[in-house]
Amino acid sequence: RWADAMLIAPLSCNTMSKMANAACDNLLLATYLSATCPVILAPAMDEDMWMHPATQYNLARLESFGCINLSVQYGELASGLVGQGRMAEPEEIISYLESFFAQQASLKGKKALVTAGPTYEAIDPVRFIGNHSSGKMGIAIANELKQRGAEVTLVTGPIHLETNGIRRISVTSAEQMYTSCLAEPYDIAVMAAAVADYTPAEVAGQKIKKTGEELTLTLRKTKDILAALGQKKEQGQVLVGFALETNNEKESALKKLAEKNADMIVLNSLQDNGAGFGHDTNKATFYLKNGEEKSFALKTKKALAKDIVDTITNLLL
Repeated sequence: RWADAMLIAPLSCNTMSKMANAACDNLLLATYLSATCPVILAPAMDEDMWMHPATQYNLARLESFGCINLSVQYGELASGLVGQGRMAEPEEIISYLESFFAQQASLKGKKALVTAGPTYEAIDPVRFIGNHSSGKMGIAIANELKQRGAEVTLVTGPIHLETNGIRRISVTSAEQMYTSCLAEPYDIAVMAAAVADYTPAEVAGQKIKKTGEELTLTLRKTKDILAALGQKKEQGQVLVGFALETNNEKESALKKLAEKNADMIVLNSLQDNGAGFGHDTNKATFYLKNGEEKSFALKTKKALAKDIVDTITNLLL
């Protein structure tokens, strides 16, 4: 646990396969499976091995675990052939490590507040109003902020994902999340949770019985966490909100940006396949207070978290 990073160079096709499938039959693999730090891979193999679908599958799986891939280059291979599969040059690996470690300290001393997951609004002791948020996007952002040196507090709704040693406050309802967030000091706040907009006006003390053909619930608006933080925002703080839309996406995101006094809105659309709740991937457009707009193709939520934190870091400059 003392290491700041683990570099595997060269990474053979055989070792890559074992890592992707959690084999542990030698010292290297035992070290990899015990590593709590970022793992950086520098693959090296023959071109045909590199291009094989099984190899690409294994690499994608390792990337989904959070491993960083220093992709192969074109050049002379050990087999005598020339093609894709040559390990990145040592000078390039060293250059990457220098940039990597510089980035790790880029947010040192900053306090970050992140929300993730859904909220559940009780109807009675058994039932609730909720949504399908998994919390994966918020946790990816929290991990990226922590990796860059920030002191992170993660406020989560009812989710069952590991948070890698990040300080975590677990809540259930929108009211609890509101109270927790407003009590936390921050330099960076990323409101990635899918907070309920409405909650039952009254919660039944006992389970509601099935007594008629219809049941009417009266709902009241929940407190707006992003707006409350926006009202209190001070110079030097960065506030980021999320918007998941089904129509009028850009218009809704820009309206939210202005009304909540946010510095950036991350827009997701349910019209995009592979984006939104439950997926390991996401597609987004960033709308910034300065009028800038950035669109990102479908990618892993971990990769998108890097884009989000890169943008936040630039806003802090």
